[in-house]
Amino acid sequence: MKTLKKNELKEILIKNWMTHDAMWFYHCLQECGIEKTNKINKAAVRAMGIIEIRRIQKAVGIEKVATFEDFKSLFEAAWDIVKADFMKSGFSLPSENVLRGDFERCFAYEGIKQIGAIEQYQCGIFERIYGWFDGMEIKYGVSPQVEGCMMHTDGKCFREITFTFDK
Repeated sequence: MKTLKKNELKEILIKNWMTHDAMWFYHCLQECGIEKTNKINKAAVRAMGIIEIRRIQKAVGIEKVATFEDFKSLFEAAWDIVKADFMKSGFSLPSENVLRGDFERCFAYEGIKQIGAIEQYQCGIFERIYGWFDGMEIKYGVSPQVEGCMMHTDGKCFREITFTFDK
């Protein structure tokens, strides 16, 4: 029997989590329709993000996120934990207090398109990240404001988040 390397184990665990998420979405869609499924999905993912980031924050020993440097340290640690290679996404820090997230490909877009619900799908991916910011208790603004799925409407997906830290 083969012993899995840390990265192989991480990939399997994240793929399993994403499959659970997709199956939950699909079955909720069948039972409740797209409008209610979008609403429940976004609320659940954001609430999960708040809990998730607090666990990660505790695990890496960052008590409070008071500065952009604190934020960068926690965000980089969290991203390393939750991002898998198949996700084809990344982030950059183009300037002080600014985070940019980019999707080269989007697994959610591909899955939702496959089940035929992309026209009315409301993206839940960034809700997880917004939940992180809420859990960190930091102020932020998001551009662009997106309704629906940007990958579907624009062929690309990104967000630029600007943070305000109290002095």
